[in-house]
Amino acid sequence: MITIRPATEKDVPRITEIYNEAILTTTATFDTEEKSLEDRVDWFRAHKSIHPVIVAELNEVVIGYASLSRWSERAAYNSTAETSLYVHKDFRKQGVGKQLLEVLVLEGEQLGLHSLIARITHGNEQSVYLHERLGFSVIGTLREVGVKFGAFHDVHMLQKVY
Repeated sequence: MITIRPATEKDVPRITEIYNEAILTTTATFDTEEKSLEDRVDWFRAHKSIHPVIVAELNEVVIGYASLSRWSERAAYNSTAETSLYVHKDFRKQGVGKQLLEVLVLEGEQLGLHSLIARITHGNEQSVYLHERLGFSVIGTLREVGVKFGAFHDVHMLQKVY
């Protein structure tokens, strides 16, 4: 049975592994170089109580994670957060992402956020569908804003307003 729980610093090595695999093999992130453990520890520590990191765990092994991050450094955006969601390659298309996103959306509401933003690369229609099922709407598409694997990629912008 999969457990969704708040991440701890002990989870950061596995989070790093999952994220680095996504960097190397997917367009889910536009990072192009693997991240060091130190970088991910800094990333984790930068997430404050209003910007949680959660993990999905199976048999005491982290198989995915999700987070809310600041949308902008400008104070007027403090009630808005950006979602991130990554699942280990061996556990994709098994409902792990759905469970993580459901908890993340609930966390955002309980924390008093007003708006969540998701950026999803064109071609990841399954992620768009998942977000729409949880109340996000496509609000636009940024054309050819990222280059990865030798090609330009569009990014869909989705938003959920509580």
